Amino acid sequence: MTSAPACPHGAKGDGGPTAAPIVSALIGTGFGVGYCPFAPGTMGALLALAVWLGLSYVLTAGILCWITLLLVAAFTLMGIRAANRLEKAWGPDPSRVVVDEMVGVWIPLVVANVCEWWQPLLAFALFRVFDIAKPLGVRRMERLPGGIGVMADDILAGIYSLIILLLVQWLTR
Repeated sequence: MTSAPACPHGAKGDGGPTAAPIVSALIGTGFGVGYCPFAPGTMGALLALAVWLGLSYVLTAGILCWITLLLVAAFTLMGIRAANRLEKAWGPDPSRVVVDEMVGVWIPLVVANVCEWWQPLLAFALFRVFDIAKPLGVRRMERLPGGIGVMADDILAGIYSLIILLLVQWLTR
C-alpha cells in the first residue's frame, strides 16, 4: 500500500520536506497570493493595498487607522509563526511567504489619507522601493533568525516608507 504524496499545503501526505501546515501556508502566502509565479512580493503588497482600500470604503478614517494598526500587529505575530513553520518545509525566507510584504505596506498606510488618491499609491511605491533596494540596515534585518528575520526587513522598509510619506504630507500641506 502506498501513501498519498505530500501536499505542499500540509492538508494531506506524509509531512515530507515540502509539507507545510495549512493555516501557516494560508497566512504566510497571503491567502495563496504568494504562489503567483511572477513578483509574489509585489502581489502580496498589492493584496494588502486592496484590503486597505476596501476597508476605507466602509470605515471612517480614524477607525481605518486603528484597524490598520491592528492588522500590522496581528499579521506580524501570525507572520512570524507562519514563517518559522514554513521555513522548515520550504527553506529560508521562501519567496512564497508574502505576509511580510503585507505588513510592510500596511505600516505607511496607517498615516495615508484615503481622500488623497496619491497617498496610498505613494505608500505602496515607497515600500516596494525600500523592500527591493534594502538600504539603511534593511538587508541586515534579514540575518535575524527564522520568522523574525523574514518579517523584520519588511517592517523596517515599512517604517522608512512611513517616515517619507509623513515628510511628503508635511511638505504638501
